[in-house]
Amino acid sequence: MSLSLLQSRALLGLEAASVTVEVHLANGLPSFLLVGLADVEVKEARERVRSAIQNSGLEFPNNKRIIVNLAPADLPKDSGRFDLPIALGILAASGQIDGAQLAGFEFAGELSLSGELRPIRGALAMSLALQASRVQTQLVLPPESAEEAALVPGAQVYRAQHLLDVVQHFLPPTSLSPVLEATPGWTRLSAAAQIRPVCYPDMADVKGQLGAKRALEIAAAGGHSLLLMGPPGSGKSMLAQRFAGLLPPMTTDEALQSAALASLGGRFSIDKWAQRPTCNPHHTASAVALVGGGSPPRPGEISLAHHGVLFLDEFPEFPRSALEALREPLESGRITISRAARRSEFPAQFQLIGAMNPCPCGYLGSTQKTCRCTPDQVARYQGKLSGPLIDRIDLHVEVPAVSAAELLQAQTAESSEQIRARCSAARARAIERQGTSNQALQGQALDQHLLLDAAAAKFLNVAAARLGWSARSTHRALKVARSIADLADARTTQVAHVAEAMQYRRALRSGS
Repeated sequence: MSLSLLQSRALLGLEAASVTVEVHLANGLPSFLLVGLADVEVKEARERVRSAIQNSGLEFPNNKRIIVNLAPADLPKDSGRFDLPIALGILAASGQIDGAQLAGFEFAGELSLSGELRPIRGALAMSLALQASRVQTQLVLPPESAEEAALVPGAQVYRAQHLLDVVQHFLPPTSLSPVLEATPGWTRLSAAAQIRPVCYPDMADVKGQLGAKRALEIAAAGGHSLLLMGPPGSGKSMLAQRFAGLLPPMTTDEALQSAALASLGGRFSIDKWAQRPTCNPHHTASAVALVGGGSPPRPGEISLAHHGVLFLDEFPEFPRSALEALREPLESGRITISRAARRSEFPAQFQLIGAMNPCPCGYLGSTQKTCRCTPDQVARYQGKLSGPLIDRIDLHVEVPAVSAAELLQAQTAESSEQIRARCSAARARAIERQGTSNQALQGQALDQHLLLDAAAAKFLNVAAARLGWSARSTHRALKVARSIADLADARTTQVAHVAEAMQYRRALRSGS
């Protein structure tokens, strides 16, 4: 038969759209045409496929007119994931393998010139999308990509190391080839992959800074964003890099979502399975790098930090456009990237931790060194952070410098495991009460589950009026107070909880 059909998948964000690979061999001038809105990377598959088939000891139909159609025609296709299905389609159309046996399988993989299969981007995202759409199919993938896809419970995944490993399972019943018999490498994988224990840097490494540690504990318990401000060397980066270890362990669904996004970005590693990510982009990162973009759209740092931490060191040094782009996903937990032809939506439920110096020289308010900055310089530096962005950050914490005596004489601090136990218990109380973390409370749910005492409500009304807080600032202070109450295992939100929450809403100093 001169016509063969195979199934594959194209990635559009986290969606895995079905692609039918149609291969037709016809008489005429020898040629190899590839159609169906294929990107340059896909069109280059012609040379990779030709060399892989020939170097594997198989016959490439050089005397035929080969037409490969990737349907649907209006769906963009990129990367080398279609190399394997194109090669199999040519072999099926030329009668070297049985095309009828290909039904029920989906193929993806990049071919080397020798026929070896190379990993592709987004294998886990593809497997997760198939599970979400309840598509029953068997995936054939290269090494590393197959291990990713097999992490999805119930997925039927086969790993093949070479083109011949795939070919020998679809040979016609009457075919006997000694070349193909000696090519092991086809393996059925299960979800029970080699998963290692999750390991984070320990908070016990940080000496002193009890106030900052308390703020981190509250942020971890309620899912709040945090801004650390202090002089150079005070420990802001150490605290932020250990924050993920305070968060509750990831559920299977959270781990799959986080890993699928990492797979799209080419960052996934099985060694980091179920480990909450900490993304730390440089302050020269653009808005597109942070929120995502490109054509086709790819996830940015905020999506790669999904269910984890986005740590922005030197916070005011980021481009203003990049920081302002964070405002919407901080509220919604999602980012929608629209382009002329396509629109993609990525989850972005991250916890933001920003770290900054109080002034350009870094020593405003320090007892160890004298600040050399003028009030105008301090105001200009702190003014790089807009009011609406600061308003969306729940906790503002000063991180003072630690003296040498305190650094050397400090006793062993609490470990991350001890703090995480309290945070997990507080988060569990919130989930049991309202079905979500305190940070995600909105509208009537906030009024219903806050359980604010009358005295606490009166105290907050007076304080918010005197401080000139916006409605958003007031609501965020209430959410922080509810997290403090959960840490204390209190049923209601009391004056002491509100008073502590107010301490974390102090405005940045304008300098003097």
